[in-house]
Amino acid sequence: MSDLNEKHLHTYQDGITRCWWGKDDRDYQEYHDEEWGHPTVDDYKLFEKICLEGFQSGLSWLTILRKRENFRQVFLDFDFTKVAKFDDSDVDRLLQDAGIVRHRGKIEATINNAKRALEIVDEFGSLGAYIWGWEPNTNEAHIGKGEYNYPVPSITKTSQALSKDLKKRGWKFFGPTTAYAFMQAMGLVNDHIEGCASRKIVANLRKAFKPPQ
Repeated sequence: MSDLNEKHLHTYQDGITRCWWGKDDRDYQEYHDEEWGHPTVDDYKLFEKICLEGFQSGLSWLTILRKRENFRQVFLDFDFTKVAKFDDSDVDRLLQDAGIVRHRGKIEATINNAKRALEIVDEFGSLGAYIWGWEPNTNEAHIGKGEYNYPVPSITKTSQALSKDLKKRGWKFFGPTTAYAFMQAMGLVNDHIEGCASRKIVANLRKAFKPPQ
């Protein structure tokens, strides 16, 4: 293991070595161990993550994680067939809900993206089939230089292309950085650092996983 890898790992009180980013919060640790990087094919979970990554823009993921159950309640478990029917009165209602991030643009983007998700299902059969068509053959090097993001990229050529394609399809609040964070979380890549206890677990999950066609 390289010195740089060791710098970005942390051994916790439970004796488990994990990626550095969850070291200060138990919610992060659970998310790291139980969700982050696990291959996900369920359309509603994929849509949820796209939306929540958009809501995170300018905020910490921990803020969103702690509000996630509230988001799920008001957006009907991110069933985009239902969210696509939301109207202006729903926007006004959600803007009064302190349990979520009250940002008009992000709320309206979620409703818009639900409609766009229906279009993708019509074209590809499922949102999962479309998303997993963007799985890279190998983990990609990050764009740009410097130690800040090492060894985990923040933008890749694939995330740029995915973001660009969704933008052409009318999706909002899904730039290339958001796209790569989504790819990491949903298991399209395994960015658990070498030496992290979850890296092998996720590698085995990915090996056994069969992407939708």
